[in-house]
Amino acid sequence: MIDVTEENFESDVIAKSAETPVLVDFWAPWCGPCKSLGPILEKLEVDYGGRFNLVKINSDDEQQLAAAFGIRSIPTCVLIKDGRPLDGFMGALPESKVKEFLDKHLPSEADLAVQEDMEQAEELLGEGDTNAALAKLQEALAINPANDDARFDYVKLLISVGELESAQSALSPALAQIPLQVRFDALNHWLQALMFATTDERGAWSVEQFDALIAANKRDFDTRLAKARVLIASGEMIQAMDELLEIVMRDKAWEKEIARKTYVSVLELLSPAKNKNQEALSNKTAGGIELTGNSAAVQDPQAELVSKYRRKLSMVLN
Repeated sequence: MIDVTEENFESDVIAKSAETPVLVDFWAPWCGPCKSLGPILEKLEVDYGGRFNLVKINSDDEQQLAAAFGIRSIPTCVLIKDGRPLDGFMGALPESKVKEFLDKHLPSEADLAVQEDMEQAEELLGEGDTNAALAKLQEALAINPANDDARFDYVKLLISVGELESAQSALSPALAQIPLQVRFDALNHWLQALMFATTDERGAWSVEQFDALIAANKRDFDTRLAKARVLIASGEMIQAMDELLEIVMRDKAWEKEIARKTYVSVLELLSPAKNKNQEALSNKTAGGIELTGNSAAVQDPQAELVSKYRRKLSMVLN
């Protein structure tokens, strides 16, 4: 538990909430109910073993913070996650009710174990130990098969190292979800392109062989799609999108819009991963706290490329 003022609010609440949820306790020294709730919150912070961080704000001393959160009575507790208020409660609740509130929003111990495995896998990948990273991600999925982030990272890594059959098996539960997540659909199109390149005789064709057939018939969509898949399999994503766009321009609905769907999947694969910390620190909180010291965002060249190709598709579709 720490005391928070305007000076350390950004660092000890907003920034830290991008990693671990922060429970903010608005209190005052004269408040009787605050004195009964405070020890309960401090006990639960210990009992929950790092699943949330507790901070206290003296609403008399920090009136601007209290006003920004619209505090009308104390004690009031607000749970902050990723820089923004998630939920809260007022009054001196008994321990059982506070636990109900926390359990509704905090990750379980199993979720934390999965997160730890995923972080270790990322470190192992950085060290070049792919096999150990795969083992960690597999362990994470064994703990919680419903964790989509772990499944995504596991399947993506399997595809990256050429374990296509294992990737197909691990991806299958995600493809059965309704609605289907775009990121899993993207992995599926990537996987299908790689499988095509290794099983179809055209996977060994040169670009010139494809182009000769396409030059003879601009509407040879099957050859265009085959070329795009081979390009995707070899990592030439931009050239693949250019070929897919040619199909969409000529026949948007061909083969149940396979060209558009593959194009969108490539865009998803190329999109830079979001940085939660930057996202949390880039705006006001929902309570209206203006964050300071944020420099203007610099456009990522990769994000700019993705944006450019999104616009191309949009122009063709419209």
